Amino acid sequence: MRKKILITGGAGFIGLHLAGKLAATCDVTLLDDFSRGRSDEQLSQLLGRVTLVEHDLTTPVPDGLLADDFTEVYHLAAVVGVVHSNEEPQRVLRTNLLATVHLLDWFTTLTGATLCFASSSEAYAGSVEAGVAEVPTTEDVTLVVSDPTVARSSYGFSKIAGELLCRNYARTFGFALRMVRFHNIYGPRMGYEHVIPQFIERLLGGADPFPIYGADQTRAFCYVDDAVDAITALTALPTKETLLVNIGNDREEVLIEDLARKVFETVGRRPAVDIHPAPPLSPLRRLPDLTRLRALTAYDPKVDLSEGLRRTYEWYARDIAARERR
Repeated sequence: MRKKILITGGAGFIGLHLAGKLAATCDVTLLDDFSRGRSDEQLSQLLGRVTLVEHDLTTPVPDGLLADDFTEVYHLAAVVGVVHSNEEPQRVLRTNLLATVHLLDWFTTLTGATLCFASSSEAYAGSVEAGVAEVPTTEDVTLVVSDPTVARSSYGFSKIAGELLCRNYARTFGFALRMVRFHNIYGPRMGYEHVIPQFIERLLGGADPFPIYGADQTRAFCYVDDAVDAITALTALPTKETLLVNIGNDREEVLIEDLARKVFETVGRRPAVDIHPAPPLSPLRRLPDLTRLRALTAYDPKVDLSEGLRRTYEWYARDIAARERR
């Protein structure tokens, strides 16, 4: 029997990659309000194999809008990205919290379904800054809310609160829950608010000197296909217990300046660099401990950074050229 899958934020970055993987073997429904998701060629190509439902989860799910027999629900709908957190912190908090509450209220009407909630490594930002979490970071560290006077803290707090909501709904209603803390997922179609597509866009726009913010910071980037493999494996596990698991790639931690130079090589440009300080609350180092993920799923990332950058650049080069023609 084919599983019935719902993906909120299904027209977005991870959502559409996830739908592409599952559509061959499952009945997939995408829920999106297109506030961030894209109605584009990739979505159009998939629509023959999935169902699309438009709804804004900042309002309750209307009766009858969605089926009542889903077996897995992936809650990816959220406002993400440092740009949005800095410029619209109230929207980040309002959207992410209301969407999670309304999704949970609807989810409790299902029987026997598993929920996968997309959290973030930003949940650790305050803990690392306060010195109560080491790097690589495990899932069980004490969480500390970052400085509430800094707008960027809105996103991390929304994810910490979302985890708390999910955990307590699961405890009350007895459903299976997976909470996944994504660490720097990247790839085609992720928008232009994140570091790798920003680097590509600046290079193709001819930036020289090339500005780099937080060049001495390190990150470990995970290609989206590997992240999708990890969350589908976790969600399919038969256990009913709540699982909190890091998702990422711990094999290739890289300085941001070295990342920029890798993107230079991929794009074929050699600009001078212009180094700037990192923005407030941007952690010096971010690297997940994946011990729990490997123990549960035997996960190992398959796409290295060089290959992932090549695939990502090829997509963005086409997308930017298409935008310029419009």
